[in-house]
Amino acid sequence: MKQFFGMSQRGRIEEAVSGIKNPQFLMLMSNAAQFEAHVKTLEKLYPGVPSIGCIGMSYDTRVVEQGVGVIAFSGGVNVRANVLEQVSVMPVKYIHRLEEDIQRVGGTDRDTVCIDFCTGNDACALTTIHTALRKNRISLVGGTGDAGKVSANGKIYQDAVAYALVKNGNGRVKTYKENIYHPYGNYRFIASNTDKANYVIGSLNGKPAKQVYQSILHVTDQEILTRTFQNPFGKINGNDTCIISIKEVAGNALACFRQVNDSDVLILLELGDYQAIVKDTIQQICKDFPQRSAVFSVNCLFRYKLFSERNYMQKYLQDMAALGSHAGLVGYGEHYNNRFVNQSMTCVVFE
Repeated sequence: MKQFFGMSQRGRIEEAVSGIKNPQFLMLMSNAAQFEAHVKTLEKLYPGVPSIGCIGMSYDTRVVEQGVGVIAFSGGVNVRANVLEQVSVMPVKYIHRLEEDIQRVGGTDRDTVCIDFCTGNDACALTTIHTALRKNRISLVGGTGDAGKVSANGKIYQDAVAYALVKNGNGRVKTYKENIYHPYGNYRFIASNTDKANYVIGSLNGKPAKQVYQSILHVTDQEILTRTFQNPFGKINGNDTCIISIKEVAGNALACFRQVNDSDVLILLELGDYQAIVKDTIQQICKDFPQRSAVFSVNCLFRYKLFSERNYMQKYLQDMAALGSHAGLVGYGEHYNNRFVNQSMTCVVFE
């Protein structure tokens, strides 16, 4: 298979797709003002080609912040694209669509991946999708777009998750998740007084969440929002840690970008040697896949901000380009199988 990335910093989709030939699958990453027009134009240019899209920044060796990026797969992929609607209420109502698409693609854990773009309520959406994918042990990589809109096959949806089942006809696929954080101290917290609907942590170990965070890190209210780049929370999930970013201060509570429930066990994290961790990820991918056709990744918006502030973003993209054809989305949350995480990178590698 082959992966092509086209872009236009000016938002001209005809410019972005100028190098695409005979695509078998398309991913659109556009800006809020032009998203609907871009969805319609892409479908008109490539009628019937499976596609999913969202509002967000994209990249290969450069970042497209306000324009449009298009990723095209060709040369040996079998793809079914579709959507689960009412994701905030009852996405399971539409699970038969995914189950039927899995049967039509005929994929296995060795050669097939699910890529998704979501409008929100990610944890519920991923749990629903996973009920179908796990029967075939198919992995998932994806992310959250902006402005509550996604597209599938030329149509725009709100309150939905667009997905594509991609079967690689030329070899294996494998997903990865990169965490650039490690535990800070030996702190362990039991969350309580949470507001699941608004992702709010009211208390940690019975004390106001804001007070606990400030007493450990000695930061002001204003500094909390930037300190989360260096010290987010983490939720233990088996042998893994799901990163939880702080969104804002809500009185004496902390609002986050990921749901926290009463009795969840949280830890405090700190930023590690991210350049060394990225190097290790690249080396592991090269070890697993001596020959690579494509790498599609989702990088968190907070990672993008962190890397940009530290003048590392461009070098990061150059380092990832050593893998070959690498392109992706800057997301508002990252998806890895049935997990919704923050401040992470998830990717799928095609042999």
